[in-house]
Amino acid sequence: MNKSVDNYFIDGCGRCHLGGTPQCKVRKWTAELKLLRDIVQSCNLTEESKWGAPCYTYNAQNVLMISALKDYCSISFFKGSLLKDDKNLLAKPGPNSQAARLFKFTKIEEIEKVKEDIKAYIFEAVENEKLGLKVTFKKNPEPTPEELQEVMDKDPVFKAAFEGLTPGRQRGYILHFMKPKQSKTRISRIEKCTPLILEGIGLHDHYKSTKK
Repeated sequence: MNKSVDNYFIDGCGRCHLGGTPQCKVRKWTAELKLLRDIVQSCNLTEESKWGAPCYTYNAQNVLMISALKDYCSISFFKGSLLKDDKNLLAKPGPNSQAARLFKFTKIEEIEKVKEDIKAYIFEAVENEKLGLKVTFKKNPEPTPEELQEVMDKDPVFKAAFEGLTPGRQRGYILHFMKPKQSKTRISRIEKCTPLILEGIGLHDHYKSTKK
């Protein structure tokens, strides 16, 4: 795992075999990620490397992360559901996301267009931290295995990648993880599938590709 923010923007998070290669997702969004970093750094947050990716904090509280995914790069707010979002600029990482909200970008022009809005949302997120606001979670209707939920709670990068999968791919993994009766076997399956999830690949997509 990459423990340097500077190195993240060069070689990625280092959590899958594509790190440091031309196929790494970070290489796809080099210019966009640099601009996003410049914008966030102008808002006086503390920049740290967490879970192999750039994380920005206020008084040791996580506020947002910059991430590179297969189809877009993003600024993801940990408590984004608390933001007013009057301009409807934020998206859910997945249909069942309750707290996280993110800006999705695929080109420099999209970022430039909302640069001041990004800053305004960041300052609002910081104010929410100052006020000690918390997200009220509702029980997830989907049968998420306890072991999977624990990993997502501890690892926002993994959580964002999993929630960024299509509902069908999420369900495929959930069924795969739920099948073993023993917790240690479920954990083992999650660990083995983590690289695929981080690359945005569905379980059945992987099986199909290995059979070719």
